[in-house]
Amino acid sequence: MNKNYLFSALIIGSALFWQSCGSKDGAQQQQGAAPGQMATPVTTTMVEKQIVSGIKSYPASVVPLQEADLMAEVSGYVTKIYVADGAAVKQGQPLYEIDRVRYQAAVDQAKANLEIAKANLQRVEKDLTRYQTLAEQDAIAKQTLDYALTDVNNQKAQIQAAQAALTTAQTNLERSIIRAPFSGALGISQVRTGALVSPGTTRLNTISAIDPIAVEFQISEREISEFAAYQSGKSSTEISVSLPDRTTYTHVGQIATMDRAVDPTTGRLKVRASFSNPQNDLRAGMNLTMNVKSTSASEQLVIPLKAVQDQLGVYNVYVVNDSSQAEIRPVELGLKFEDKVVVNSGLEAGNKIVVDGILNVRSGAKVVEQPTAQDTPQK
Repeated sequence: MNKNYLFSALIIGSALFWQSCGSKDGAQQQQGAAPGQMATPVTTTMVEKQIVSGIKSYPASVVPLQEADLMAEVSGYVTKIYVADGAAVKQGQPLYEIDRVRYQAAVDQAKANLEIAKANLQRVEKDLTRYQTLAEQDAIAKQTLDYALTDVNNQKAQIQAAQAALTTAQTNLERSIIRAPFSGALGISQVRTGALVSPGTTRLNTISAIDPIAVEFQISEREISEFAAYQSGKSSTEISVSLPDRTTYTHVGQIATMDRAVDPTTGRLKVRASFSNPQNDLRAGMNLTMNVKSTSASEQLVIPLKAVQDQLGVYNVYVVNDSSQAEIRPVELGLKFEDKVVVNSGLEAGNKIVVDGILNVRSGAKVVEQPTAQDTPQK
C-alpha cells in the first residue's frame, strides 16, 4: 500500500515539473512580450524605392464644356414648345415661343410711328424751304424762319426716337422665340404651354453641350509638373475612365486644361480632360473613375498593397519600431500597380512595415516575426 502511494506521488510530481518547464519555454518564445502581453505573429517587409509604371486612379465627374440656363427674355404666356424634353438640338433651333402676336403688333405700331415721323419731317422741311425763300426777299420775320428750323430738327429727333422704338419692338419679337444658343441636349422643361413667364426670372430649361464633353478630377501639388507635361505634349500618357458599372469607356481622352491655382485648403489642383461623346454615354454630373497611365520620373517609395488599411478613405500602415512595437502611421497613396502601391507621404525608405496579420495588430502592441511560406524549410 505504501509503495502504491509513493508511485502515485512520483507521477504527479513529474507532471508538475514538465508543466512548469513547458510554461517557461512558452514564455521565452514570446520575444519581447511584456508581462501579461502576448506578441502578435506577423510578417513584415522593408519600404523600398523603385521606378514604377502603372495606372493612377482619381475620383472624377462629368462636366459639360458648355452649359446654359434658358431664361425667358420677355414676359407673356408660353404659346408653343417646339421640342421634346431631353432632345438633341442644333444651334439656332427654335425651342419656345412666348406670346408672339403681341410683340408682332408692337413692331407694326413702331413701324407706323416711324412712317408718321418721316412724313412730318418732309412737311416741315418743305415749310423751311419756303420760309428761307421769303427770308431772302425779306418778306417774313426772322423769328418765323427760326421756328421752322427748330421744327425740322425736332422732327429729325422724332424719327430717331421712332427708329429706336422699332428696334426695341423687333428685338422683343425676336426674343419671344427662345433659340438654342449652341448645339447640345436639353433637360426636362420647367414650363408647359400656357405658363406665364417673366424676363430674367423664369427658367425654361437647361441646355448642355454633349460632344465633346469634359471630365474633371483633382491632383496633388506634387503631380502638377507631370500633368503639365501631358497637357503640353512633352510627355505622353493614356487617359481613360471607368463608368459607374465599372466598365471602361470606349473613347480615350486628353488633358484639356488645368486650373489657375491650387486650393489652399486641400493642396489640390483641378484638371479637366476632354472626351469624345457621340452617343451621349457620358452625362453631366456622372461620377466616374479617371485612370491615367503614368511612369515615375524618379524612384518612388513602394509597399505591398495588402499592407494598407483603408478606414473610410483614410489609409494607414503599421510600422514596426526598434522595440518590436507596431505603430499606426497614416499614409497618402499614389500609383497602384500589380500588387503594390506608391506611398507619397507617411513613410521613409527602410521602414519595416507589417504585411500579413494586420487585422490582429493594435497600435503599440508587440509583434513577433514569423517565417513566410518561402522561408519555411522543405522536408
